[in-house]
Amino acid sequence: MQQAFPDAAALRSPRSLDDLLLYRLSRAVRAGSGMATRLVEGGFGITRREWGMVATLAQEGEMTSSTLAMHLHLDRVRTSRGLRSLVEKKLVERRQDAQDRREVHVQLSASGRQLFGRLFPRIAQLNTELLEGIEPAHLDIFLQCLRHLEQRGVQLLAQGVVAEKADRRSGGTRHRWPERGG
Repeated sequence: MQQAFPDAAALRSPRSLDDLLLYRLSRAVRAGSGMATRLVEGGFGITRREWGMVATLAQEGEMTSSTLAMHLHLDRVRTSRGLRSLVEKKLVERRQDAQDRREVHVQLSASGRQLFGRLFPRIAQLNTELLEGIEPAHLDIFLQCLRHLEQRGVQLLAQGVVAEKADRRSGGTRHRWPERGG
């Protein structure tokens, strides 16, 4: 079932879930990312997160694991797990920094570069198919809007607009509902 699509006024004054920008963006992302996930997991045996790491290393070259985490907006624990899995699959090589033994450098192995060479064209084709039927002028406007949303999101995050944060050490959100003692 397809929900009513909001207009600009509805986005600016949301009255329902379908009027929320982040909800609509999430729906659009899920529509395409499900296919990408099936492709990388079913066709190539890596997770979507691992694909992000492989693609970033293919594009950027060797980097530290902490730089990779920052680049992908992941915490260090998830990055470390993903890299461990990629090393076990022989897609990534790691080495310790000679000056700072705590720092780890990572790069694609020959197998990782080969995987990227086979997978990227398939992901690029999916990207092209998703954009089919959209006029080039509309794509330019869409990209301007995306750039604005990314920049505005960074600004709002820096301003601390949302103060709430899950305390992962005490169970995060798993232990918050129902409210206790109130």
